[in-house]
Amino acid sequence: MTASNTALDQTHSEFAKSWVLSANQPGCDFPIQNLPFSVFRRKGSQEAFRGGVAIGDQVIDLAQVAQSGCLDGLAGTAAAACAQPALNDFFALGLAAWKALRHGLFELLEKAFYGAKVDALRACLIAQSDVEFTVPARIGDYTDFYTSLDHAMNIGVMMRPDDPITSNFKWMPIAYHGRVSSIGVSGQKFRRPMGQAMLPGVNVPVYGPCARLDYELELGIYIGKGNAQGSPIPLENAEQHIFGMCLLNDWSARDIQFWEMAPLGPFLGKNFCTTISPWIVTMDALAPYRLPWNRPATEPQPLDYLEDASNRARGAIDISLEVCLESDKLRTEGKGPSRLSGTSFKHQYWSIAQMVAHHTMGGCNLQPGDLLGSGTISGPGAGQAGALIELAYGGTKPVSLSNGEPRGFLQDGDAVVLRGWCEKPGFARIGFGESRGEILPAIGA
Repeated sequence: MTASNTALDQTHSEFAKSWVLSANQPGCDFPIQNLPFSVFRRKGSQEAFRGGVAIGDQVIDLAQVAQSGCLDGLAGTAAAACAQPALNDFFALGLAAWKALRHGLFELLEKAFYGAKVDALRACLIAQSDVEFTVPARIGDYTDFYTSLDHAMNIGVMMRPDDPITSNFKWMPIAYHGRVSSIGVSGQKFRRPMGQAMLPGVNVPVYGPCARLDYELELGIYIGKGNAQGSPIPLENAEQHIFGMCLLNDWSARDIQFWEMAPLGPFLGKNFCTTISPWIVTMDALAPYRLPWNRPATEPQPLDYLEDASNRARGAIDISLEVCLESDKLRTEGKGPSRLSGTSFKHQYWSIAQMVAHHTMGGCNLQPGDLLGSGTISGPGAGQAGALIELAYGGTKPVSLSNGEPRGFLQDGDAVVLRGWCEKPGFARIGFGESRGEILPAIGA
C-alpha cells in the first residue's frame, strides 16, 4: 500500500460543492467527493454503451467528454479510454490515470469553477433516470473469497458445532473460482435454480427447485492494472492494482451447495446468478474512511507475505452496509423494502490487499477487469449477519418483515436490495447506490 492511493487531498474536503445542485443534497450517494464509474446508455436506445461518472442525479458521458476537449493530458487520455463499452482499457492505464481523470472532473464540477470547459462538461450530463446500465467491465475471471470470521462462525456452528472454523481460515484468505457468465447488474431477475439436494434422514438425493435460496451481502473488488504470470503482487503494492469497489450479492442455493461441497467447493449452488451494483467507487474516493487493520495478539498472526506495516495502519475500510427485502406482498401494498440487517466492512478478518497478495502469491496473473468478491460480510453483533441463513438460523427461526411476513429462506417474487455508504465526521457522505435482484419461479414451476 502506498500513500498515492490513500492520501487525502482537496477532492475529499467536506466543504467542496458542485454546480450540479443535486450533488449537494443531504444524503446524496454521489456528491462531488465520490465520482464513481459505470457503463451506460440511454434507455431504450441502440446507442453504444460507454463509460460514465455519477454526480448527483446525473451521469457524465465520458465519450462525449473525450470529444469535447474539456480535459487534456493524462485526464483526457483516460476519458478517451472510457469511451468504450467496457472500462478494461481505462483500468489498464493504472493509478496515475485513474487519479488524473477523477481529479480533472472534480475541478470542472466545483461550484466555484467557471469557464468554457465547464460549459462543455455541462453538455455531457444525462439524467440517471434516463439511462440503463450494464456490467462495467469485461470480467475475465471472478474469484469469491470467504473472509468474515463472524460469518464463518455463524455458519460453522450450524454445520459443525464442535469445530465451527476450519483450521486454514485464520491463516489465509480462502476463496473459490466463480462463474462470470451469470454476473448481472442491479435490476437483474433470475430463475430459482434447479439441482440436487440430500434431505435429512434419507440416503438418496432429490432433484428439484432449490428450497433454501439465500443472498450474501458482499463487496466486489475490481482489479485495475494486472500482473505478469509468475510475478506475485507484494502486499505493500497490492492496492495499486485495485481500481475500486461495488456492491455484490452472491446468491446461494444452500441445499444444493451443502450437498455438493464435499469434497470440492461451491458449484451449482453459486453459479446461477451474481448481482452487482452498476457504480464502482474508486479507492481514491474511499481514502477518508480507512482504518487500522488489526489482528488480536491471541489470534494467529499472518505469515510474512501477508504482513505489512501499511496494511496494519490503513488496511481496513469502514463501509456501512445494509440488506433490505421487498416481497411480492410489500410491493403490492406499495410499501418499501423491509430492512433485514446492517453491518460494516471494517469487521472483515482479511483485508482487500491481503486478498490480492494471496491470490497472486503462487504466480496467478490477474487482469484488468477481474472481479473479486469479499465473501459474506457479517458483523459481531445481533442483526449484523450478511446472509439469511444466519439471521434465521438455518431457516428454523424465521425473521419477520415489516408487514409480519416470515422468511426462513427467500421466496419467489422476493427482491433483495443491498446498499452501502461511507460517512465520518469532517468528511462528506458518499454512497454506492444499490444492488437489486429479484427471484422468478424455477422453470416449469
